[in-house]
Amino acid sequence: MKHLTFALLLPLAALSILASTPVIADEPVIEKVASSQSSDRWRFDVTLSHPDSGWEHYADGWRVLDMDGNELGLRILAHPHEAEQPFTRSLGGVTLPAGTKQVQIQSRCLVDGWSTHTKTLSLN
Repeated sequence: MKHLTFALLLPLAALSILASTPVIADEPVIEKVASSQSSDRWRFDVTLSHPDSGWEHYADGWRVLDMDGNELGLRILAHPHEAEQPFTRSLGGVTLPAGTKQVQIQSRCLVDGWSTHTKTLSLN
């Protein structure tokens, strides 16, 4: 009986662990990034795609990072874009440290948080 109990509990324990492990959905994909400079300020136009499914799960932001991962600018996306995929949103007025040659763009999803991938952009 002791062996039978263990044999039944082992699969249940494995299922319990799997059920408590977070499932990562599709990260927002950065399809395209454009930048322009006006005086000492920069504007970034970022095109994202993500399988937004409503207010509970959508791409909710992106940010500009330096090459060390420091945040230089943040664009919050205030609503889902289920019917507009991919979509482009802009962020202006970003000040970059002198001599900056490259930045990274990182996307975020309301459910899954910041993407593990970034897109590097060389600045002209």
